[in-house]
Parts: sequence; structure tokens; C-alpha cells
Amino acid sequence: MATRAAAAARHPAPHADARDPSLTRRPCSVHVRVPFLDLQAPHHELRAEIDAAIADVLDRGWFIRGQLLEAFEAEFAQYCGVRHTVGLSNGLDALHLVLRAWDVGPGDEVIVPSHTFVATWLAVTFAGATPVPVEVDPATYTIDPDAIAHAVTPRTKAVIPVHLYGQPADMTGVMAVAERHGLRVLEDAAQAHGARDQGRRAGALGHAAAFSFYPGKNLGAIGDAGGITTDDAALADRVRRLANYGSSRKYVHEEAGFNARLDEVQAAVLRVKLRRLDEWNARRAQVAARYAAALADGPVALPQVRQGAEPVWHLFVVRSAARDRLAAHLEAHGVQTLVHYPTPPHRQAAYAALAPAITDADPWPLATRLANEVLSLPMGPHLAERDVDHVAAALRSFDGP
Repeated sequence: MATRAAAAARHPAPHADARDPSLTRRPCSVHVRVPFLDLQAPHHELRAEIDAAIADVLDRGWFIRGQLLEAFEAEFAQYCGVRHTVGLSNGLDALHLVLRAWDVGPGDEVIVPSHTFVATWLAVTFAGATPVPVEVDPATYTIDPDAIAHAVTPRTKAVIPVHLYGQPADMTGVMAVAERHGLRVLEDAAQAHGARDQGRRAGALGHAAAFSFYPGKNLGAIGDAGGITTDDAALADRVRRLANYGSSRKYVHEEAGFNARLDEVQAAVLRVKLRRLDEWNARRAQVAARYAAALADGPVALPQVRQGAEPVWHLFVVRSAARDRLAAHLEAHGVQTLVHYPTPPHRQAAYAALAPAITDADPWPLATRLANEVLSLPMGPHLAERDVDHVAAALRSFDGP
């Protein structure tokens, strides 16, 4: 059962009711410029702490696999409610290395959502396996457990549900299907730092989870970064070894590995930001609730939230059959928007062999329709109420279907 975005935003994370000086009203103006995301604001807010953390790394003189990485791994594991975190170079490596550690490879199939960022599929390809797309729930845009059940074959080894836009997938349903068929479940939590499903955080809902800490994420580094979470000590150890050239001891290589380590600078910055993650997610919930209230009768379809899910609003995505005209209309009113994602993975050249020719029947029509209709509005913990109101007013003035 899905409800409007406002329903989930009525239960924000701690500190959501605290008044922030950036959330003040001002009259709307056509001269306003509302960026899609302000990447400078969080660093201005935490400048002293981040500068001190980086200086500490420089003073220590230890830049790879040091004490600060170990501290971040312990803190993020505790935050997610799992036993282990392994810091890695980026979210794609995180997905890929878990599959490798599970010995997923040539001849195997991994079920993935049809509507997602292509990295979800690429991880399967890099492992040598075959991505098997299934359609998503048209209300929440996350993978449909029933579709997973129909796609299982004797070659299926794993499922990668994506917590898209910060909305947790139906993990109760996903895990039930996986248990029936003996499948591994790898959460793609790249957009869901702090999200909950049935009270448990993303990162603790499957057998393992992969995170991206790309700068624009809810928990973002100052460069590429990623990691995995799991309760499986053997999995954590093997991923850590694979990420370090297949080595557990210097110059001893138990297997062919990769260079996919998280460095000390990124770990230090992530430790600072992790302490503010719940507060910043609560601010995002305020923005989502304000959008939902202002656009309840507007010309677009609003995001919906499944009962028991607590999203963290990495993105606030609306839908319109006139998406491109709407984006141009908002741009004319000073509002920057983005499309996540304009081309579905099965229509990318990288996967041309997977789908029939463009003139043939589309095997994943919902993914194609979403790619043509979704539009991401400005969202972030530093987006002022006055700017939310300006975006909403500009959107309401759109004369579209």
C-alpha cells in the first residue's frame, strides 16, 4: 500500500522539528535561481571540522588502510546495525566485489531492476554474470518481488534490489522470494544512507549491501568513495582482500584482486559527515513534506511511499507525460532540474545485445516510460523553504497534461 510523500514525512528522523536558519520564508520571484543541489553548503557548514579532519590525516602521514578508515568502518557498521563495514573506492566496486566474493561469475544470472542507474547492471557484467532485468513497482519505482519470483531460473544466483531515490525496496518481499529459491540478496543502497524498511536501516536488510559515498549522496565524500555492509565476517574479509590486490598480508596474494581501497582522507571526511547524517536527512524530509503539500493538486504525479518504509529523499522525483516541456518551463523560472535517468539500461549501447531492436516490442516498457517521464526537483538539506515554495509555484503554473 502506497501513500503520498507527506505521509512518510510526518515521521522524520530526529531533529526534524528544529528550526534551521536556512529554512525561512521569502516572497517568490522570477529572478530566483534554485540550483538542483548545493554541494558547497554542507562543506561551509562543517568547514572547521572537515579542515581539522584532513589536517589530522596529513599530520599522521598514513594515507591508505589506516586507523581513520578502521574508525569509519566501525562507526558506519554501528549506524547501519550490522557487524561489518568495508570501505571501498566507489559504489560500483562495492557491488562488483560482493558478487566476486560470492563467486558469482560466467554462466550465472543476477536479477536487477529495469529502472536504475546503469552501475547496478555493470557490477553484474564485471563479475562475468548476466543481468536479468525485471520491472519495478510503478508506484515506488523499486523492484517488484513478484517480478523477481517469475524471473528465477536454475542459473539465478543473486538479486540486487535498489533503494532508488532513497526509497527502500520491499525487502520483506524480496527476502521471502530469495529464501524460497536459495538466492543471495545484495542491496544497492547507493542512494539510501539512513533509510529504513520496517524499522531496520538500509544496509542491514539483505545478505550484504553496497553504498556509494559520491559527493552528491546523502552521505558524501569529497571524491569517489564507497563501501559494503554485512553481518558475514567471511564475506567482509574476502571483499577487503579482493580490494587490496587479493592480499591479506603485504606482498602475499592469495587470489587475483583489484585496487579498490577507501583512502584515509575520504574516511576522515565521512566520519565528520556521518555525525550529521540523521539531521540532514530530517531536513530532506521537511523539504519533501513541503513539496508534497504544495503540489498535492498539481500537474504532476508525486512520489509515493510504501507502508512501513522510511525514505531519506536522496531525490524528489515527479512524473509528467510532458516532462521535457515541464523541465524547460521550470528552467525559464530559474529552477534547475535533472533526469534520473533519461535512457534505461536496456537501451544503452553497452547492453544492445540484451534487448531487441528499437523497432521491436519493448521487453521492459515501464522502464522506458519512466525514463521518458521522471523529473528530479531540487532537493537537499540546505534547500531553503523560500526556494521550495518558488519551485512549487513555478511547477503549478505549468500548463501541461
